[in-house]
Amino acid sequence: MLSIVNSCNLSGINGFIVNVEVDITRGMPCFNIVGLASMEIKEAKERVKSAIINSEYDFPTKRIVVNLSPADIKKEGSLLDLPISIGLVMNYITRGADYFRETVFVGELSLDGTLKKIRGVLPIVLSAKEKGYKRIFIPYENLLESSYVDGIEVVPVKNLRQCIGYINGKIDLNLNDLFSNINKNTEEEEYEEDFSDVKGNYFVKRGLEIAAAGNHNTLLIGPPGTGKTMMARRVRTILPDLDKEEMIEISKIYSIAGLIDNNIGIVNKRPFRSPHHSATTISLIGGGVKSTPGEIVLAHRGTLFLDELQEFRDLEILRQPMEDGYINISRLKGYIKYPCKSLIIAAMNPCPCGYFMSDIPCKCSAYEMIRYKNKISGPILDRFDLFLPVDSVEHGEFSDDNFNESSASIKKRVENAKDMQKNRFKDSDIKSNNEIKSSQINKYCKLDKESNLIAKKIFDKYKLSNRSYTKLLKTARTIADLESSENINKNHILEAFSYRKGYYKYFK
Repeated sequence: MLSIVNSCNLSGINGFIVNVEVDITRGMPCFNIVGLASMEIKEAKERVKSAIINSEYDFPTKRIVVNLSPADIKKEGSLLDLPISIGLVMNYITRGADYFRETVFVGELSLDGTLKKIRGVLPIVLSAKEKGYKRIFIPYENLLESSYVDGIEVVPVKNLRQCIGYINGKIDLNLNDLFSNINKNTEEEEYEEDFSDVKGNYFVKRGLEIAAAGNHNTLLIGPPGTGKTMMARRVRTILPDLDKEEMIEISKIYSIAGLIDNNIGIVNKRPFRSPHHSATTISLIGGGVKSTPGEIVLAHRGTLFLDELQEFRDLEILRQPMEDGYINISRLKGYIKYPCKSLIIAAMNPCPCGYFMSDIPCKCSAYEMIRYKNKISGPILDRFDLFLPVDSVEHGEFSDDNFNESSASIKKRVENAKDMQKNRFKDSDIKSNNEIKSSQINKYCKLDKESNLIAKKIFDKYKLSNRSYTKLLKTARTIADLESSENINKNHILEAFSYRKGYYKYFK
């Protein structure tokens, strides 16, 4: 007896269909799984056998061969338990082959036949939908996460016996009532932090507003205790709310990482990741045995905060993802591509003692200063758009409430600027000004005669690199958006360049 059951496996954040071919023939009793299966899948033999017996079905004592097709792609995880067991008990099922051709099964089995929660169910359901399948069987515990996908029938089952009973039409799961009673929470939670808590440093707050509006990478430089971390953590409070497309995009990443909140089932607010400076290369960009996503990927469409930037072990690994917005992780039989279009906010002290060019005398020698600055290479610095010096706050500013603008007020301006960008880029895959390609600069960042003359003087005097110059124009484009201006004028160019003064102050 040969039966074919459709399942799905993961490659990065995308799923691919696996045909589980189960062949039961006469011969010496054995159970073999072939088709480039991982150790977890090969161990499924014992789980599946116990689950079938404990679910009160007969396990075939014959020669069993399970082939996972396509055989040249590595399959990992335990989510193929359910389709393998369905193939083995096909003689208990009354449905024909047509039903199984349009159905996908995924799930890990316990020894008693119960289905356990699996990772990555969201990208799996989305992949099944894109491939044109009509329904997918998943573990009941993944119900909330999968409920955000429309256009495919999702059947959550608690155990193997319930699954077979539903297929045969003997059990009614009342799916309409089940899904209608789910409380889908797609509204972002309120944050405890607020920009109204930040005293002084109005120039820095304006710079962070521009960074949030255009997704511009920003480096905060200043003595310890001046509020660099405090302000960086509040950037997420002024970022626009996620739309449904972005929620699904981020949730796919968090689903395969096993970080989805069980009470919500989806990521409904922009990520904020803040890895420690002792983080390894793999934890930052991803990789390892299973090519799991790293911090820069988990910060996709959100914020990656790198505190104490110069203390990170290998910053050069961030060059390509900061520039391209994605990371390629090579494997033995191919590679996995993860998106990482995040807003990167970094913070650092200006010198080893931390008080260079501040009110407190610096104790560092010239050699220590040079060695300290050389920890961050020129190519990495060139990938930042804004360099914001963070100064100590005067005593009088602590009691001055005239300029303590709330995050809600700043967020409205950021959202208006984002709306302009959405209309501007509606015919492309660009989401923010920072994603404008060099070939599109002349189209989206047009300069009038006076603005072009000022930009030329800045370019010639400060010997800007091509990348730095295009970043200057992109920043000016965002400043114009914040003022609801369709055209870039000289004031926008001059303000954009003012946010590079921290670079010339500390690194030149």
